[in-house]
Amino acid sequence: MRFGWIVLLMLSFPVLEAIGIFWVADAIGGWVLLWLLLATVAGVMLIRIERVAWGARLLFSVQSGVHPLSALFASGRMLLAGGLLVFPGFISDAIALGLLLIPGTWGRRKPDPLRPANDDAPSAHPSASRGEGANATPTTIDGEFKRESDDLLR
Repeated sequence: MRFGWIVLLMLSFPVLEAIGIFWVADAIGGWVLLWLLLATVAGVMLIRIERVAWGARLLFSVQSGVHPLSALFASGRMLLAGGLLVFPGFISDAIALGLLLIPGTWGRRKPDPLRPANDDAPSAHPSASRGEGANATPTTIDGEFKRESDDLLR
């Protein structure tokens, strides 16, 4: 019984989109074509960018210790939003905008002071080697070096 309602909704979605387009075109005129064209271009660009960025997002989540499923869901939301923007209509554009505004899609990673990959991020614990602390001075490493000729290195 529930499956029948889902099929009916899926089949009536293009009809509802067409009715929405005609209703908005009656209200604002020919600007509807510009809106649909810009939404389609934005959807195609979003899909193209996300097609390249999902691998880097997945790798970054694995390196930072976050579960990679969250990165896959974020990429899936972006791809679904791009597909809905390509589909002509205002209902699908509103759904795509809702998907793009879900918190966590554009979020930044929280710095982890215990991971060495976050040396550039401000840490909660001051480090004397970087000169962070009440009376800490920067630590200088002194040493000697000897330059070897290029023939010995080969």
